[in-house]
Amino acid sequence: MSLADKLTDTLAGRIPGIPERTDRPPLVAVVKLHGVITPVPSPISRGSISLAGVESALTRAFGSERLAAVALVINSPGGAPTQSALISDRIRGLAEKKKVPVLAFCEDVAASGGYWLACAADEIYAHPTSMVGSIGVISSGFGLGGVLEKLGVERRVHTAGDRKARLDPFKPEKPADVKWLKELQGELHTQFADWVKERRGDKLTGPEKELFSGEVWTGAKAAELGLIDGTGTMRSILTKRFGEFEVTVAEPKRPLLARLGMGGGISALGTSSTLMGLLDAMENRASWSRYGL
Repeated sequence: MSLADKLTDTLAGRIPGIPERTDRPPLVAVVKLHGVITPVPSPISRGSISLAGVESALTRAFGSERLAAVALVINSPGGAPTQSALISDRIRGLAEKKKVPVLAFCEDVAASGGYWLACAADEIYAHPTSMVGSIGVISSGFGLGGVLEKLGVERRVHTAGDRKARLDPFKPEKPADVKWLKELQGELHTQFADWVKERRGDKLTGPEKELFSGEVWTGAKAAELGLIDGTGTMRSILTKRFGEFEVTVAEPKRPLLARLGMGGGISALGTSSTLMGLLDAMENRASWSRYGL
């Protein structure tokens, strides 16, 4: 309890006009989950989500006093499935421990792993123009073998085990490696679909073949399919539910270089990291571009 709260409690009832603590409006803790979901956030980018990055924000949000609900504000094109699952599990664990409802609000996009996160909530809302869904699995990267050849660089990889170096971006793609990747994607896709069915249950109204095709829909269409509970803004939905309420925002921690004010470009990493930093930035940009953003 803060010093101000203690003072209010001490004075309440003694001085006319000072309301008691029970008269204060309900509190909604807001956690912003913005960016690509990745286990290894860029040291310069603010646009990434990981369990390590959001843990402190989630702990603070669910630890707030007078807590009426936790609101997840999601703006993510997806990313790593394991991080999506770990964050969702953490949200559910805290929600069950604190016995408070969790509401998700989709902004521009809550697709793929972003929708996985949304399903951690008890209710999901989106703007009618939001991009929602993309219940599928995608793997993308770059083939850099030609680049090395032009630079006169020879790629050398030595392994114990003939499957140790699958899908090396510096070597030509092998059909056997692609087949293995497709099987892995199929398994992850099933887990994703099972999670959605577990969390949405009878609310889902569309056929499974359509819902789990990897398609993305507007918020308006997602509501028709049962992927979300309705459309509207966070303010409008919370006002309808609670009337007057207070908001506290729990921000995930920012990457180190961003906190130091050095997030302006990859040059801060040095020339040895410039190429990989550039490729990471391109991959990040491509994740958003799939949804026209």
